[in-house]
Amino acid sequence: MSLVLSIFLDDIAPIFALAAVGFLLARRAGANVRTLSAVSFNALSPCLVFDQLVTSRVGISQSWRVVAFCVLITAAIGVAAWAAASVLRLAGATRTSFLLVVMFSNSGNYALPVVLFAFGNDALAYASVYFVTSAILVYTFGVFVAASGRASTRLALSRVVRVPAVWGTVAAVVVMATGLSVPTAVMRPVGLLGDAAIPVMLLVLGMQLERHTRPEHPTAVSTAVLLSLLISPALAFMLASALGLEGAARQATVIEASMPAAVATTVLSLEFDLDANFTTSVVLFSTLLSPFTLVALIAYLR
Repeated sequence: MSLVLSIFLDDIAPIFALAAVGFLLARRAGANVRTLSAVSFNALSPCLVFDQLVTSRVGISQSWRVVAFCVLITAAIGVAAWAAASVLRLAGATRTSFLLVVMFSNSGNYALPVVLFAFGNDALAYASVYFVTSAILVYTFGVFVAASGRASTRLALSRVVRVPAVWGTVAAVVVMATGLSVPTAVMRPVGLLGDAAIPVMLLVLGMQLERHTRPEHPTAVSTAVLLSLLISPALAFMLASALGLEGAARQATVIEASMPAAVATTVLSLEFDLDANFTTSVVLFSTLLSPFTLVALIAYLR
């Protein structure tokens, strides 16, 4: 019990404390979540990814396994979501929203600080690889799912090249592959922006939660939360073993796959006129319940 309490206080509670600040900023001060989210997405996240990859000891072999893990876990939980949606007889916009919230976890503004606090910088580097891979999937396959076949290949590709974290990854790969030495005048501001990424992400998370609404499909919401917080971790352990992920890479990938629904799914729901109320409800309840599952997972992975 003392171990569980220690993990909650040290690794989970600080995250919700910062998210609570974001919630209050949105509720009391009218802070603009879109502006802060744009800062995080366009400036801070790519710097975080670049800094983590360039300064860490991430192995190339393990990195590719992390990429494969992210793709396979998204596909596996997607199949489970499709089966559950069929059983629940969901249709139209609600069915599409159901698939999105189950397939894409909050791999950025929640997962990265959890991994950092629980397992340190080595695990955070692998979590960054997962985060970038997941972002690419959201803005490619996620767009296709949201648009229900109406999105063209050109649109999907344009979304990918507009993800700044992708360019941060490309730059880091070039540096790592060529052995280039990045000047201190470049690394210091990049490092400062990267250090700011996680606190700002947590503020954005709290601001997003402030916008919740009452669920209209409670059974479907409960099922989506169950798939995200219980079924996905079970699949993650099996995939990690199958791919030979060990140590920090295993810790990072399992935690990433066990996160609540991604806040980004609410953006897709709004943009493609889906069931945004349902999506926001799943994001809210899966986030609020996630500490119970994450504490147990962190204790086991340690």
